[in-house]
Amino acid sequence: MRTAAASLPGAEPPLVAENIRLSFGGLKALDGAGFQVRPGIVTGLIGPNGAGKTTMFNVLSGLLRPDAGSVRFLGRRIDGERPHRIARQGLVRTFQIARGFPRLSVFEHLMVYGARQPGEALIATLFGSAAARRREAELAERALAVAARLRLSPLLDHPVTALSGGQKKLLEIGRALMTEPRMILFDEPAAGVNPTLAEEIGDHLLRLAEDGLTVLIVEHDMALIERICQRVVVMAQGRTLMEGGFDEARADRAVQDAYLGGRA
Repeated sequence: MRTAAASLPGAEPPLVAENIRLSFGGLKALDGAGFQVRPGIVTGLIGPNGAGKTTMFNVLSGLLRPDAGSVRFLGRRIDGERPHRIARQGLVRTFQIARGFPRLSVFEHLMVYGARQPGEALIATLFGSAAARRREAELAERALAVAARLRLSPLLDHPVTALSGGQKKLLEIGRALMTEPRMILFDEPAAGVNPTLAEEIGDHLLRLAEDGLTVLIVEHDMALIERICQRVVVMAQGRTLMEGGFDEARADRAVQDAYLGGRA
């Protein structure tokens, strides 16, 4: 299952955030942060607690509107747009705590998140047009392919409440893939899972990037970040400290002071 192709050489990166500022009362959660995310690689967004990473994710996905600055996705400004409109443009996110509909099976969860649902149109729902039936069949085929990709096929008929924490994380990835995204923001996809499954999740993210998907990940597991991220963005106190390779970040004095608590 291939994702969207990578941008042409010299083209603007799929995601560009510039001078993002957002305050809550007197607290500056984001204080001029900005960075670019390129396709075809996994980019890590890292920093100490309180750096502004989650707030930035919420701005990028439309859950929060910045006070200043801009976010461009595929060349179009999206800052201030509603989350569902941003998702329809191909920018989707996962959440650290994976939730679901308790009474639905894994297969039904995947189907619910399918793009361009025929059931969203009243006429198609009432009369079951041929086009609607074709789209349902296409979504079912995609759901089976996504499940196979994530090794969830044996669990298709299981209710989400029967899944382990790690399996729910995989389903969260699957639901994002069902939207036919151009880019996914992964919010701590390996948090709370065992090391073996964390390795598997990392492999999934690498393959998504290899397929041309643009991938940005917030994750506190630095071993995972080092293994899968060809590029990292380091934030602290609502600002961007640096962008570059993991080794470059690890050697940066400002990163050491802000993120590691002093010179390593």
